[in-house]
Amino acid sequence: MTDILGAINGVIWSNWLVYLCLAAGVFFSVRSRLLQVRHFPEMIRLLVRGEKSASGVSSFQALAMSLAGRVGTGNIAGVATAIAFGGPGAMFWMWAVAFLGASTSFVESTLGQIYKTRDPLTGEYRGGPAYYFSRAFAHTRFSRAFTIYGFVFAAVTVLACGVLLPGVQANSMTSAMTNAWGLPTWGVAIATVIVFAFVVVGGVKRIASFATLVVPFMAVAYVAAALVVVVINADQIPTVLSDVFSSAFGLHSAFGAVVGLAVMWGVKRGIYSNEAGQGTGPHAAAAAEVSHPAKQGLVQAFAVYVDTLFVCSATGFLMLSTGAYRVFEGGSESGDVIADGGVLAPGTEVGAAYTQAGFDTVFPGVGASFIAVSLAFFCFTTMVAYYYMAETNLRFLVGRFSTVPLGGQRGPSLGRVATLVLQAVILAASAYGCVSTASDAWTLGDIGVGLMAWLNILGILVLQQPAFAALRDYERQKKQGLDPVFDPLALRITGATYWETYERDSERV
Repeated sequence: MTDILGAINGVIWSNWLVYLCLAAGVFFSVRSRLLQVRHFPEMIRLLVRGEKSASGVSSFQALAMSLAGRVGTGNIAGVATAIAFGGPGAMFWMWAVAFLGASTSFVESTLGQIYKTRDPLTGEYRGGPAYYFSRAFAHTRFSRAFTIYGFVFAAVTVLACGVLLPGVQANSMTSAMTNAWGLPTWGVAIATVIVFAFVVVGGVKRIASFATLVVPFMAVAYVAAALVVVVINADQIPTVLSDVFSSAFGLHSAFGAVVGLAVMWGVKRGIYSNEAGQGTGPHAAAAAEVSHPAKQGLVQAFAVYVDTLFVCSATGFLMLSTGAYRVFEGGSESGDVIADGGVLAPGTEVGAAYTQAGFDTVFPGVGASFIAVSLAFFCFTTMVAYYYMAETNLRFLVGRFSTVPLGGQRGPSLGRVATLVLQAVILAASAYGCVSTASDAWTLGDIGVGLMAWLNILGILVLQQPAFAALRDYERQKKQGLDPVFDPLALRITGATYWETYERDSERV
């Protein structure tokens, strides 16, 4: 089974997907005239000014929900893996895919807002790639093809976020806790299921409230602690920067054997971490209450910076400045060690243990516990975000039949039953992830991420025009001194049924 999963992952994560992610980022950056640079101050402003309603959460809550999905084990164990198999140069390519991916995130998240709808069961906003693929071409001759495409994406997302991806987070969280405190894996599994069930059963509002409370705190605390370690090792920063940039382009003699892998692992783990182009961000973006879709598109572009340029960079500099790294030839731990920082014990498994060792060089005996706590927050909030995305796509698959009662007029609706089944499945997948091995969990997670990225990036390359029309409209209204309000009919955008009645919606507060 391990060999089969590895073969499937190798096909999905071929060089073509790496090229596609980078090329899409370059194209969207050029077409938007580097919006990730031009509108950086606007991103910050929009974070602190946000509307909300009974149907939608605020921009900051939507950002927190998005970061809950982005900031996870990829920011700790994923960075360790990228450096171990791609050398320090992988950090540069993680930065590159984040910078370029900010424009991709804007496009997909703006589309998520444009084509959002109301959940017939709860009245909450729902949206994402499945929604914009099926709605954007609803009145064209391509309607059937893109509706099918939307259903395929929804099914893949339910599989990825409901089954494949939660196990990676649960496994990393459990491994860190077991390493730090010797807890039995079954005990962590039981505790995870109990707390997880309490949050996800509460719906979008509880998920948003939970993410808003936890995500900013955990991100700031982790980055601050990592910076303390880096500052203490400040004399190593010039060497670290030199290693990162020289090895990224094959100019470093020690890392020449992995220069090709630096790009692969940097992009691979960069996308796994910041999720730009994967199609996850639009789900949280669609839940926000804003007067113009471009507002939330800019906020979600900023999320990519927070994830990679802040959190992932903190992990990378921590490991490299303390010597808590080891680089293997050939892209796996079975290859020869071509570089060793000298801190790791022989045989240390690639992952969170590298970061724990880095902290221990400055705070002896504290590193294991601090990373265990950090991963508990990071991974758990990511699992919650996965559930929300899986539920949103399940709602899409069920569609108008979600309110159809089962077992008679007084029976539970199809949507409710399907949601209960999904909740049971994701709880079981999380429990299994706690007690499974790490290698298969990461492979399954990579397969889920890769499938979603292929479908979403190809789709938004076709369906990009409405997002850029919204951006131009937003910029035009801002120049006129207005608080932009979106009118899809004036921009000749069809299928944005929610926005066609926006001005008559009096819920906003």
